[in-house]
Amino acid sequence: MTVIDIQKDAEACTLTVTAELDVPVSRAWELWADPRQLERWWGPPTYPATVVDHDLTPGGTVTYFMTSPEGDRHHGWWRVRSVDAPHGFEIEDGFADEHFVPNPELPVTIMAMTLEPQGDSGTRMTILSTYPSAEVMQQMIDMGMEEGLRGAMGQIAGILAG
Repeated sequence: MTVIDIQKDAEACTLTVTAELDVPVSRAWELWADPRQLERWWGPPTYPATVVDHDLTPGGTVTYFMTSPEGDRHHGWWRVRSVDAPHGFEIEDGFADEHFVPNPELPVTIMAMTLEPQGDSGTRMTILSTYPSAEVMQQMIDMGMEEGLRGAMGQIAGILAG
C-alpha cells in the first residue's frame, strides 16, 4: 500500500489522501468494516487505536481511542452519514471526552472514503476530509493530521500481507 498523493485545498477547505492497494476492493473494504483490522492501522504507529463501538451503517456510530506512548488516551467518534459497501462511506469525524461525548471545542470534519478498482486486482482508496473553514483545516494540519494519516495508512501493507 502506497500513499501516492496528498492534496490540500485551502479554498475548498479539503485535504485529500490517495493511496493504492494491491488487493481487490472487497478486501480493502474489510480494513474499515472489521473493527479489529481498523484498529491495527487507524492511528499513527506510536498511537495505536482501540475501537470500542463499531456500527458502520447509516446512522451508526464508531467510537475509538488512541493511546500515546506515555499512555494518554485521545478519544474520537464517527457518525455514519451514508454507506455504499464495499465502495465507500461518508462520516462526521470528531473528538470526544473519555465517555465519548463529542468535544464542542474541537472541530467536526466530514470525511468521505471511496474505494475504486485499479487495474486487474488493485484498489485506489481516497479519503476526502472537508473542514468547516480554512482556519480549522490549518488547525488540523498543525495538530499533525497530514503526518498522522500518512503514518496510519503506512501500516496497511503489513495488515494486507498477513
